[in-house]
Amino acid sequence: MKIGVLSSSRADFGIYLPLLNQLKEDPFFELEIIAFGTHLSKFHGYTLDNILANGFRNVHTISSLLTNDDEASIATAYGLTNLKFADFWRANHYDLVLCLGDRFEMSAAVQAGIPYNIKFAHFHGGETTLGAVDNIYRHQISLASSLHFTAAQPFSERVKAIKGDDVGIYTVGSLSLDGYQEMELVPEDEFRATFNIPSDFVLITFHPETVSTGMNKVYAVQMFSALRNIAKKIDLVITMPNADTMGTVFRDVLVQLQLEYPEKVKLIENFGKINYFSAMSYCRFLLGNTSSGIIEAASFNKYVINVGDRQKGRAQSENTFNCSFNSVAMEDTANLMLSKGDYTGSNIYYKENTAETVLSVLKTI
Repeated sequence: MKIGVLSSSRADFGIYLPLLNQLKEDPFFELEIIAFGTHLSKFHGYTLDNILANGFRNVHTISSLLTNDDEASIATAYGLTNLKFADFWRANHYDLVLCLGDRFEMSAAVQAGIPYNIKFAHFHGGETTLGAVDNIYRHQISLASSLHFTAAQPFSERVKAIKGDDVGIYTVGSLSLDGYQEMELVPEDEFRATFNIPSDFVLITFHPETVSTGMNKVYAVQMFSALRNIAKKIDLVITMPNADTMGTVFRDVLVQLQLEYPEKVKLIENFGKINYFSAMSYCRFLLGNTSSGIIEAASFNKYVINVGDRQKGRAQSENTFNCSFNSVAMEDTANLMLSKGDYTGSNIYYKENTAETVLSVLKTI
């Protein structure tokens, strides 16, 4: 069975990885990865190297991302991605193509496949992020897909409502957490030495809000003000924003923060999955507006401060504390987190043997 896998970023590749490793080793499948988006951007760490470093050799590359990230550039990149994938789907044929999440590049690649009757299998459909236009892209991808692997039952119900039936919908849990208990994290002393993190730290990721784009300059200032004060109490390890509308607004502010507090602030372009999970395991808590905090952090016994509306509507475990994009609110919530220990509750996104479940379904279609 010939399987294509659409991967547009460091994030989705890390989520796919447990399944990709099993697909690679199973002779039933012929696996090809289609890398595009920020994988090919030196500005975002050129994470194509991560794919190759994990032993994947059948990799197609499609470059369509622009340097700028204003609204016109994102719209142009969407169109360019669509055009390039129109040629790609004409020349390449698969029994099934895996796609994941809600990125605009992923949506463009999938939409280009509709006239070619490409059979898509979508991961993480049915979720809701009202503060990001990704919400629209996610549902577009779901409508274009014939198989759906969701992270929890409420998301399966939403996919059913979107497509009008329950055919091809499987509730499997979050693929990124598959086998996390047996995962060999980087030993803490080695991790700290590699990234020069000598003391306690907060793991931070902020992305722009892509619905209310006009507010991002205000949000970046509020974030800067909060992080300046939090850095006086604990070190900050910050993973950089992805390629979203107005992402450079946040990047520029974070670079300025590091210049002011070089001993307290570490900026990381790309951790990779093992290092990121190691950072999650060793940090005091998470702060920002990224989906990884909501989906994965509970399994590492960490509390999360979810800021603003980017993840609004996404189902949360009891480890998540929500606050507004306001410096005082962020500082106050951070002070509360500094007084708490580990989170000891459950994670609504976790199910056992997710990759094996997906693999067994793929062999029956």
